[in-house]
Amino acid sequence: MPDLTLERQDTTILQLASFSLGGEEYAVEISMVQEIVRMTSVTRVPRAPAFVEGVVNLRGKIVPVIDLRRRFNLPPIDKTKATRIIIVNVVGKTVGLIVDQVREVLRIAADSISPPPELVANGLDASLFKGVGQIGERLIIMLDLQHLLTADEMAGLPGDAA
Repeated sequence: MPDLTLERQDTTILQLASFSLGGEEYAVEISMVQEIVRMTSVTRVPRAPAFVEGVVNLRGKIVPVIDLRRRFNLPPIDKTKATRIIIVNVVGKTVGLIVDQVREVLRIAADSISPPPELVANGLDASLFKGVGQIGERLIIMLDLQHLLTADEMAGLPGDAA
């Protein structure tokens, strides 16, 4: 009797939290996201790097907040009702990321993600990006949070950050 077993292709499915920033769609792995909170008042910290908006008190923990628009050299915009802070874990530290709008949780096949382009606009380091995922006509830029900040920048963040 012939073997009727079909060859099965196991494709890894990634779960991503997607968000808008400057008209583009970005995403981070959902496992890195602790929570998403509404924009709240941020306490400015003197002499912090330009991309650091300040700190917030998140249930008794002081968390540094990074404005991704500034980090990515995008023009500033006023905060809206849609503006959110995504609380993530970056190299063992808790950090907030200000984004224009949180979109959705996506499931995307790992094999549908292309490596990041060699040349990235705005003078950004290509290591900030894990790749570009495609869902239908949508292109989603995947961030590599492990490379979002240099070791010196991480060490200089205000707040508890641990």
